Amino acid sequence: MGYTAEDIIRLVREQEIQFIRLQFTDIFGQLKNVAITASQIEKAVNNEIALDGSSIEGFVRIHESDQYLHPDLDTFVVLPENVTRGRGKVGRLICDVYNPDGTPFVGDPRGTLKRVLKKASDMGYTFNVGPELEFFLFQLNEMGRPTTETGDEAGYFDLGPLDHGETTRREICLTLEEMGFEIEASHHECARGQHEIDFKYADALRAADNIMTFKLAVKAIAQKNGLHATFMPKPIFGQAGSGMHTNMSLFREGRNAFFDPDGDKQLSETCRAFIAGLLTHIKGICAIANPLVNSYKRLVPGYEAPCYIAWSTGNRSALIRIPSSRGQSTRVELRSPDPSCNPYLEIAACLAAGLDGIEKGLTPPEEISENIYLMDHPARRVKGIHSLPGNLREALDCFAADEVITATMGEHVTNQYIAGKRKEWDEYRTRVSNWEIERYLVTY
Repeated sequence: MGYTAEDIIRLVREQEIQFIRLQFTDIFGQLKNVAITASQIEKAVNNEIALDGSSIEGFVRIHESDQYLHPDLDTFVVLPENVTRGRGKVGRLICDVYNPDGTPFVGDPRGTLKRVLKKASDMGYTFNVGPELEFFLFQLNEMGRPTTETGDEAGYFDLGPLDHGETTRREICLTLEEMGFEIEASHHECARGQHEIDFKYADALRAADNIMTFKLAVKAIAQKNGLHATFMPKPIFGQAGSGMHTNMSLFREGRNAFFDPDGDKQLSETCRAFIAGLLTHIKGICAIANPLVNSYKRLVPGYEAPCYIAWSTGNRSALIRIPSSRGQSTRVELRSPDPSCNPYLEIAACLAAGLDGIEKGLTPPEEISENIYLMDHPARRVKGIHSLPGNLREALDCFAADEVITATMGEHVTNQYIAGKRKEWDEYRTRVSNWEIERYLVTY
């Protein structure tokens, strides 16, 4: 869009915007912001708004606390009233985090993605990403607390009156379009209370920004309508979980580098090497793409989520699927990520893995056309099909052992991320659950 600092100052004044949210994301994927009044907009666009980095988990220690927000001016948007739900018109700018000496902060996830995109650019590529986010809409109890009740008996592609979340989903779509999104599809998903909204692909940095904006809008509009929206991967036992299928393509000089009209299945060698890189590093990516203890309760057979490492041009039980579109629309769909992940780190890890495959000239194994869920362990072993990590602890071990993915994250993010997630795993591992009480308290 090409906004200048003067453009932003003028827009704030002309549209009588009273507050501006300067947003950024911590390493665990939580959206943060510093809110300023319109009187401070000149300072904001001149990168003079500071924050206390020691108060953000995984950022810096208390004696290194001063950091500065550098707004990406092209992310400026006026937030609709049903997102802000407060007095006064509110603008938004997404920011990069910088050190006091003017250098980028190595722990800023957005900066992590920008570094990998620079590598892709140096190799002659641009990277496009199209995410598919699923989420649940739940009812609140009499105290206003979220439940796992939906009042919804709809299934895949059903509509009202069975789909009680349809009105809220429609409002979300219209609000996102008001904010500049191009909504391609929205529908009820498999589980009760589960929904999906797909928006058009964008360059990778904008795609990650859009995911964070999407989550904010969904939660705010659901709350306005007396519902709770959650991107928790598996909130209900026995029901399908929520994924964030990630569609990816590399372009070179305006042409899709994954498409070759003369290649097998019309896929280029670049595409095959990218697939091979993803398959090689997927275990190391899991802790980033599936960051919660709960994530691994989604990655089990029987609920459409992949748990085996394989690829296919049509098989939806495979980890990587190549949708049927070809030409400029040729893309690789990674089906394992879930929407609780930090999109900047997840997209950075996927790109780094794919570029590693291209640099090393890796070749993927044969594609798997059979339903992998119906194969027993010996059959999978014969085909060379391995499993994804079974829990967060295993995933963290794989992440720590993958030199390509840890180098992409950088030492700061890697160390802080692993420390925070190991703490989360230990808390889960030592907590006595309701299942244990129900199973053992009387029997033993």
